[in-house]
Amino acid sequence: MNIILSGGGSAGHINPAIAIAKYFDSHYENVNILFIGTKNGMENELVKKAGFDIFTVDVEGFKTSLSLKNVKPLAKFLLASMKMKSVIKKFKADMVIGTGGYVCAPAVTAANMMKIPTLIHEQNAFPGSAVRFLSKKSTVTAISFKESTKFLSGAKNIVYTGNPVRENILMADSEKAKEKLGLGNKKMVLVVGGSLGALKINDVVCDYLKEYKSSDTRFFISTGKRDYERIKDKVKEYEDNSYFEVMPYIHDMDTYLAAADLVVCRSGAITLSEICALKKASILIPSPNVTNNHQEYNASALVKNNAALMIKECDFSPSSLNDAINILLKDENKRISIGNNAYKMYNNDSTKFICESILKFVK
Repeated sequence: MNIILSGGGSAGHINPAIAIAKYFDSHYENVNILFIGTKNGMENELVKKAGFDIFTVDVEGFKTSLSLKNVKPLAKFLLASMKMKSVIKKFKADMVIGTGGYVCAPAVTAANMMKIPTLIHEQNAFPGSAVRFLSKKSTVTAISFKESTKFLSGAKNIVYTGNPVRENILMADSEKAKEKLGLGNKKMVLVVGGSLGALKINDVVCDYLKEYKSSDTRFFISTGKRDYERIKDKVKEYEDNSYFEVMPYIHDMDTYLAAADLVVCRSGAITLSEICALKKASILIPSPNVTNNHQEYNASALVKNNAALMIKECDFSPSSLNDAINILLKDENKRISIGNNAYKMYNNDSTKFICESILKFVK
C-alpha cells in the first residue's frame, strides 16, 4: 500500500500527518509512505526526524482577498499540481491524505483529478481555506470538532474523527517524566507559545516571573526559535532565575507535557488534543493573528465544557496570568476536575478512525 501525506507550515499540520503515517506503518504490512512538503518548512525537520521520506514542491499561500498578489501563488499552485500528478503516478499512490496548510493543496487536487481516494483532515473548529476548498472534491473530510460541519457546505463525506495524537505523547508517564526533569515534589508549569513561539506570551510570562515568589513551583518556557535569544538576554537581568528555564523549542514534548501540572499555551488544535489526552489543566491564550480567529473557536469549545480557562490576548497580563495560575495551582480539586473534563473531549481512536475512513475507498 502506497500512501502520500502532505501538511505543512506549522507543527499543528505536520504532527497529525506523522501520527497517521506511523499508525499505517505499525498496523499494516507492505506500507510505503511519502510526504510532500516545502523546501523551507518545518515539515522537513519533523518528517525526517520521524524517519520518513519527503518530496518538496514550490508553493505559497494565497491572499484572503482578491489581489494581483495572488497571480504568483496561483501559478505556483498549478505547476505544483502538475508535478504532483507525475509524483503520484510514479509512486503508484493508493491514497493521498492532506492535513492542512497550503502545501497539501497541490497533492490532494492532483489526486482528486486522477480519481485516487483522498482524505483531508481539519484540526481546528473553524476549517482553514485549504480544507474548505479541497473538501468539495475530496473523498473524505475528517473533522476534529463537531462544530466544523456547518462551515463545510459541499463536502461529500464528513467524518468526525478527532485529532490524531502522537503515540509517544499517549505513552508518556507522569511520574517518570517528573523524575527525568528533576522536579521532586515541586509543581510544574509548562509555557508553550506554539511551534513558532509567541512574543506576547513570552513577554507576559517573563514579566510575571520577575515578581514571582515561590519555592515549590518550576516553570519551563518554550519561546520559539525566533525569540529565544531576546528572552534569554531579558531574564539574565533577574535577581533570581533558578526556578524557571527558557528553551527555543521542546523536541521531547512528551516528557514535558506529561510532567506538567498546568499548561499555559496557545489554542492550536493539536496542542489542545495533546492536553486533553493527558488530562492536563490549561490556561489558553488564543492567537488573534490566525485566519478566521480559529484558535478562539478551539479554546471556546473547551471552556464551555469547563475543560480549560481562557484569557484573550488583549486581556493577557502578569496580573490576569497570576489570577489564573492561583486558581489552578492552589485548588488541586479544581485542577483535577478541569483535567478530567478535558479528557472527556479526547477521542482516543482518532488515528484509527482516520485511517479506516479512507481505507474503505481504496481498491
